[in-house]
Amino acid sequence: MNQDNNGEGREESIEDLTSKVFKLIVEQGKEGILQSRLWKELNLTSRDGSRIAMRLEKRGLVTRQRVLENGRWTFRLIAVRLPLDTTSIEGAPCITCNLESMCTVDGSVSPNTCRLIENWVLVEMSKKIDEEKGSEATTTSTPSPSTPTATS
Repeated sequence: MNQDNNGEGREESIEDLTSKVFKLIVEQGKEGILQSRLWKELNLTSRDGSRIAMRLEKRGLVTRQRVLENGRWTFRLIAVRLPLDTTSIEGAPCITCNLESMCTVDGSVSPNTCRLIENWVLVEMSKKIDEEKGSEATTTSTPSPSTPTATS
């Protein structure tokens, strides 16, 4: 095994780099990332980057899709499985409810009749509606190039 200046094995540093590459791919979500862009961000050679991508593909962690980008063939790297997004349930009352262990669909304590869940859903929906209205207001309040504006 080759040693680097720290005395660590070369395989360990390759594994660290492989983990770093995989993390960046996962961060791109469902769209993935162009292999060429990833190599530039990590300052890797095409050869080293391709080896890492193939290693991840062999492990079943990513897929490589051949794409034509700016007249050149490259690969888009996409994570096979993405981490679960828990933002939709953050703040749900069930997580801290003292009655959670007794809660069943047909029980005396039930998500179907729970006022805490009902209130939480209403608040979350209200927030979402406000966000959508806010983004619509931002896009509609921006004057178009043909709209005359007052000058001082």
